Amino acid sequence: MSLKTLALACTAATALAAASVLPAAATPDKPVIALSNAYFGNTWRHQMVDAFEAEAKRAKAEGKITDYIILNGDGTVAQQNSQIAELILKKVDAIAVDAASESAVNGIIEKACKAGIKVVSFDSVASAPCNYQLNFDFKGYKKTQAEWVMKKLGGKGNVIVVRGVKGSAPDADMYSAQEAVLKNYPDVKVVATVYGQATASVAQSAVANALPSLPHVDAVLGQGGSDDTGIAQAFDQYGGDYAAKMPVIEGGGSSNFIQWWTKQREKGGYSTISMNTTPGIGGAAFWLSYGLVKGATPADDHAGGDRDRRQSEGLCQPSGRRHRLPVLLAAVGRGQSDQGQGEQLGPPLMSRPTSALRHPHDASELGLRCAGELCQAFGRPHGRVFLSPPQPDRDG
Repeated sequence: MSLKTLALACTAATALAAASVLPAAATPDKPVIALSNAYFGNTWRHQMVDAFEAEAKRAKAEGKITDYIILNGDGTVAQQNSQIAELILKKVDAIAVDAASESAVNGIIEKACKAGIKVVSFDSVASAPCNYQLNFDFKGYKKTQAEWVMKKLGGKGNVIVVRGVKGSAPDADMYSAQEAVLKNYPDVKVVATVYGQATASVAQSAVANALPSLPHVDAVLGQGGSDDTGIAQAFDQYGGDYAAKMPVIEGGGSSNFIQWWTKQREKGGYSTISMNTTPGIGGAAFWLSYGLVKGATPADDHAGGDRDRRQSEGLCQPSGRRHRLPVLLAAVGRGQSDQGQGEQLGPPLMSRPTSALRHPHDASELGLRCAGELCQAFGRPHGRVFLSPPQPDRDG
């Protein structure tokens, strides 16, 4: 049986607000909520963990939870399996999982579910039938971004594809979306495919090692995290023809890349596109986990009513991806800096960093955080906000 997809609201924050006010079942008055984060090697993951911890600290201070636990991994399935096994022994009430693999952690997640623990996988989701999923529309926004780059190139040229965290669901989704777009442009040649682990240093090394053996590169398709900065640095260091004209490098929303982009624009009118997912999903995952422990029951996506009203008001956009769960936004811009200079595509989404987040119910404050620097994210919602509940047992 396929997952039955449910809609909560038009933003992750609103979704969690709705969940948190529904009647509570016979669950602990003050639960323990845990985070199992498989990978901690890039800025985005650090910010996601910060967002989770900020909300957990607030919930603890308000007497809503007894405690919280955060376990960060090295990116391997083995370590995450061990972490979740430890959390089962600790008898936590809910586990939010940013998974090392879509399928390889399913066994331990099933054990957690059988122990009565609510499991929410998010960002890099797991496919265990018993777990809830809170996810971004990775395919949708990567298709949009890749199409923009192809048109910028005029439908021809040489491209490097920099993949993300090996084995993760986001990498599979984003790469498949990029491949689908590339098939429509036969005069665009992929001259190298490397793994950047969504991390600046890894992406820089991977691209730098590939460049000497490649023909002139016209564009680079990446995956975000902080790989955009590393890719840019690799071309800066290589120099040559790239010193006068950089390839079109997809941005992933990192502040260092935005600053690099601004300098390139001032120097020679450089133009590219930057889109990103928000690490604020860490806070969203905390409140969803809490709401489920307290007995929240999401509204059915097919119930219509208020959901249809929100769509008619232009607050939601159909994603066409019922098995995957789009959550928040993609920040899109041309020549935008952290002061909001240059052209912008879409209305302002926030004017404060994510560190200013005070309450998950205020969707306007969920956005891009820039490594300790104030910045603005300009964008538009990409898809609707969905929650996917567990599949029924095969025998049930």
